[in-house]
Amino acid sequence: MFIHNKRLQYTVRVAAPNPGLANLMLEQFGGPQGELAAAMRYFTQAVTEEDAGRKDMLYDIATEELSHLEIIGSIIVMLNKGARGQLAEGVQEQGEMYRALTGAGNDSHITSLLYGGGAALINSGGVPWTAAYVDTIGEPTADLRSNIAAEARAKIVYERLINVTDDPGIRDALGFLMTREVAHQMSFEKALHSIQPNFPQGKLPPKPEFASVYFNMSQGDDMKGPWNQGENAVAEWEVREATPAVDGGDGLATVDLPPQDLEVVEAMKLRTMSNPEAEPLTGADLGKLGAPKKL
Repeated sequence: MFIHNKRLQYTVRVAAPNPGLANLMLEQFGGPQGELAAAMRYFTQAVTEEDAGRKDMLYDIATEELSHLEIIGSIIVMLNKGARGQLAEGVQEQGEMYRALTGAGNDSHITSLLYGGGAALINSGGVPWTAAYVDTIGEPTADLRSNIAAEARAKIVYERLINVTDDPGIRDALGFLMTREVAHQMSFEKALHSIQPNFPQGKLPPKPEFASVYFNMSQGDDMKGPWNQGENAVAEWEVREATPAVDGGDGLATVDLPPQDLEVVEAMKLRTMSNPEAEPLTGADLGKLGAPKKL
């Protein structure tokens, strides 16, 4: 059960309308790193979670993300307040209204015209929100790592939004939202490492003969680092050159076909076989030669 409190989790103070900035803020409303995506990611994990502690944490953070969605949505609406009224009532001359909406080359007129200056579930480029942003897979050791990365990405987007505005009220509210991303990262980190062991993810162990192998797949100067040398928790890294069939096989793909399938596959192979000695004259050849001259 959800109960809505009519007051925001953090006060929103916008100095002046700015449709262009409102358009950028949509990135955290309906974008892939935005608050709705985060809320749905953690909510779907909470529904499935069997551990009582993690379930409670995920529901709490999912609900808080919805409150953040309300904050960022309120900022968007406040920034669009003047443009929304101008669009609805049409009191400006058309040219003046267009210049007010487009500002310094932004695309805010798109969201203003289509959504009336409201907080639409789209990103800053006008792409609609999609459930594809929710990458829950149902394995806590994988989902918690994904959550940590999602919070890190959201923090970076908030930093960039802070850097594009000098409005002190907006910067203050965005700073709060950015800080909560850090707090959520810490909760998810603690929850992840409360599961022991938590690596590798899942139940099946990796093949030991390949678990600590680093394949050198690029030519040129090879960079050394902890990702390909030194000791790790399993064993010392073994660096191998890129070679086919590291399993010792012939590196080919084969399948055992029943006789009836083998017969039709062979027939198809013969029917579609290319003649390597053929020299056909094609339309492309004729195009290169040019149109024939009239006598």
